[in-house]
Amino acid sequence: MSFAELLDHVGGMGRFQIIYTILLAIPVFMMASHNLLQNFTAAISAHHCHVHINISNTPYTNLTGKLAAKDLLRVSVPMDSKQQPEKCHRFVTMQWQLLDSNATVTNLTELETEPCADGWVYDKSIFTSTIITEWDLVCDSRQLKQMAQSIYMAGILAGGIIFGGLSDRFGRRSLLIWCYLQMAVTGTCTAFSPSFTAYCIFRFLTGMAFSGIVLNGVSLSVEWTPTRTRAVVGTMYGYCYTIGQFILAGVAYAIPNWRWLQLVVSLPYFICFIYSWWFAESARWLVLAGRPDEAVKQLKRVARINRKKEEGNKLNIEVLRSNMQKEIASTKSSYTFIDLVRTPVVRRISFCLCFVWFSTSFAYYGLAMDLQNFGVNIFLIQMVFGAVDFPAKFISVLTISFIGRRFTQALTLILAGLSILANIFVPQDLKTLRTVLAVFGKGCLAASFNCVYLYTSELYPTVIRQTGMGLSNTMARLGSITAPLVKMLEEYVPFLPLIIYGAAPIISGIAATFLPETLSVPLPETIEEVETRHLRGEEQQMKILLKPTMPDPAKEAS
Repeated sequence: MSFAELLDHVGGMGRFQIIYTILLAIPVFMMASHNLLQNFTAAISAHHCHVHINISNTPYTNLTGKLAAKDLLRVSVPMDSKQQPEKCHRFVTMQWQLLDSNATVTNLTELETEPCADGWVYDKSIFTSTIITEWDLVCDSRQLKQMAQSIYMAGILAGGIIFGGLSDRFGRRSLLIWCYLQMAVTGTCTAFSPSFTAYCIFRFLTGMAFSGIVLNGVSLSVEWTPTRTRAVVGTMYGYCYTIGQFILAGVAYAIPNWRWLQLVVSLPYFICFIYSWWFAESARWLVLAGRPDEAVKQLKRVARINRKKEEGNKLNIEVLRSNMQKEIASTKSSYTFIDLVRTPVVRRISFCLCFVWFSTSFAYYGLAMDLQNFGVNIFLIQMVFGAVDFPAKFISVLTISFIGRRFTQALTLILAGLSILANIFVPQDLKTLRTVLAVFGKGCLAASFNCVYLYTSELYPTVIRQTGMGLSNTMARLGSITAPLVKMLEEYVPFLPLIIYGAAPIISGIAATFLPETLSVPLPETIEEVETRHLRGEEQQMKILLKPTMPDPAKEAS
């Protein structure tokens, strides 16, 4: 028996696995709340310069008794091209002549202005408080908003590197418990941040915890569930994240204060931390870590919960070792990142997948973190962005299963890029069309994510599969870090970010066409198997291409 068969022997997908899967899924509902949180905690409200003036001795005091707020604003702050108050400048001196409807001002642009020296006034009709309004991250400081999101994504990258290595050394369960606690504590500390610097530090640590929860949660789920149910469980986790986007929109609508919103999405992780002590460590990891006695103990516990106590009592260290000889032998073979580029076929796979993972994450967060740019209700578009994942993932599953992985991967990326580029030519006034194109693009990128996870695991052989997934995860995180930074380029060329967001998935979609197809192909075990399989495939293609051009002996004889 293999370990998978041993797992079936103690209950398969029994009560223990169902409870385990549900408990691991609960935190996933709040994952989107942290990933996309800055759409609401860092929302930019309408603003203009703060005006301080004593009008008691002005000529208009005797006429009106009290100058109306809109009139005070008119003489203090210039108007932009849309007849809205300028966001970053005010008049050096009060322009009282603008109150006189009979007076004519030849050129408003010649009136001397200055930066907002006394702060800003913000529209608080939608959000009563955000990090933008609290720390004045506007005008010269407006790029700090994108920097904060990149710092959070950098935390996710660092967490993947640090916690991924630590989990192989100290176990999945211990690291998962720690990451739940870290997420709860640092998320709560973020809500009480006294400064923007402290906010960024806590967000970085939250990102690290996020990555640790994903990596160790997935590992425990995969290592405790039977092979036949892993696809269903994985799909369920994906939809839990999608539902989390609806939850985020509802909670953000109900809580317009960023500190309370941050607190509400962080406190549930204290509950996760408490119940996670019930979790069982991965028996597979315990055996490979040289602790088979503990593995037997955990398997007997699982058998008891699954009402397979008799089967559990038959287990011992010798039975466990004999059933896991293949897994134990595989740990003695050492493979490194060099093996991802050492041979030609695996090297091509690695390079193409780097493009696919980077651009999918890059364009995804370029769209998902820019909801205010579409000019519609931010809560509604958050729900629409979440809802599109349902049909997108469903359609991608059909094309993956019946047409192929390569076709699905290339098509979704190219369509996403084209929809993003199309928005460059749509006027800002056509908000509905711009939103439809963005939602379609986001759906394509969600389908691309759905495909690339499966595709990557099938392309890499078993001996370097985890190493390849680690490289892919790193490239995805680099894409999510870069996306907010590219957004800053709109200060110089307004449509430049859209060009970059759109071009990247198109290029990677073309790169995806150079990947081998894996539909109905057994998983490769070794690097040599991947190389041999590719050479065999090329030979078959050459035969097909050369067959029409070869002379037919029968026809020549006649």
